[in-house]
Amino acid sequence: MSVVAEPERIPTGIPGLDEILLGGLTVGQTYLIEGQPGTGKTTASLQFLLEGKRRGERCLFISLSESKADLELAARSHGWSLEGVSILEFVPQEASLEDAEQYSVFHPGEVELAGTIKKLVAEVERINPQRLVIDSLVEFRLLAREPVHYRRQVLALKHFFSGRHITVLMLDDPASATSSDLQVESMVHGVIRISVLQRSYGSRRRHAEVIKVRSSAFREGFHDYTIRRGGIEIYPRLVAAEHGDDFPPQQVSSGLSALDAMFGGGIERGSSTLILGPSGVGKSSLTMLYAHAAAERAERTVVYTFDETLRTSRLRARPRNSRQCGRKSASIHGAGRSGGALARGIHRPHPARGRAEPDARYRHRQPQWLQTFYARRA
Repeated sequence: MSVVAEPERIPTGIPGLDEILLGGLTVGQTYLIEGQPGTGKTTASLQFLLEGKRRGERCLFISLSESKADLELAARSHGWSLEGVSILEFVPQEASLEDAEQYSVFHPGEVELAGTIKKLVAEVERINPQRLVIDSLVEFRLLAREPVHYRRQVLALKHFFSGRHITVLMLDDPASATSSDLQVESMVHGVIRISVLQRSYGSRRRHAEVIKVRSSAFREGFHDYTIRRGGIEIYPRLVAAEHGDDFPPQQVSSGLSALDAMFGGGIERGSSTLILGPSGVGKSSLTMLYAHAAAERAERTVVYTFDETLRTSRLRARPRNSRQCGRKSASIHGAGRSGGALARGIHRPHPARGRAEPDARYRHRQPQWLQTFYARRA
């Protein structure tokens, strides 16, 4: 039996997306990126083209909605240069303010759609790109008017690009589409949807989801992503079953023998422990105690704080996380990030700081086990 070779894949240039797609995009196929304005469709497409430029591939961006100056401005905001990426700007004549360019008898779609398609095909044949972005399908939909006409044009473009072995990203806004227009999703090879979740307080949460990829597995579900200087970064959803590395049974010590005795020698490594109690009983101090003990064993330790600032958490940790602990120590991070970034944001800890004992006037307010801990250290 002959072995069928796996289709060639190329990286997207978007951190995290290749992991979700299990290797990247299939070469020569057309993909659809859906999202409302402000979700980062253009940013993601520019990252896709810049990755192709880095790999020495010919890249083409066809814009039907934004000017070349706007695209270059957006790229500069991320510290990018679009030199080496071909940009073609298609401005419908109907958008002109000149009276001579306005149509009074025919609908713009009857005049301009065929001309736009013809010009697009001619430029693709001239440049012969390996990566192509079309921003966006909304303009084609408006010019086509009828869903059947729109679908035929998109299908014809897809076959044209596939015949030239071009990997294409088409951008679209699903809010402007009707139920009939959504049939485009069935024509393309893959669909990626990015969205923004409005919350009653705090910053908005951004989600990315792969709707479909033909003949290929992918990581399903919602994946958090952020937009910052440097582009989009996606945090693939964590699946517990994929992180079942075996390790020898071991008990984690707090460094305080009385506390370890309560757990029969310490907390089991790999387990989760919930510490409950009202304010002031020492929940934070107890967790810092474990972090300090792990740091002294030269183990990487990370603390995420939600209710306090980093400065307050570090100050509270200094009495218990003050001695030099070799090359590794505890690192404290704030929670001003998305859930995906929080789950993936395990960084190498920072060096521990100098020792500072708490004021003895407040010792009586601390739990007995913590007073015993300080007495032993003294």
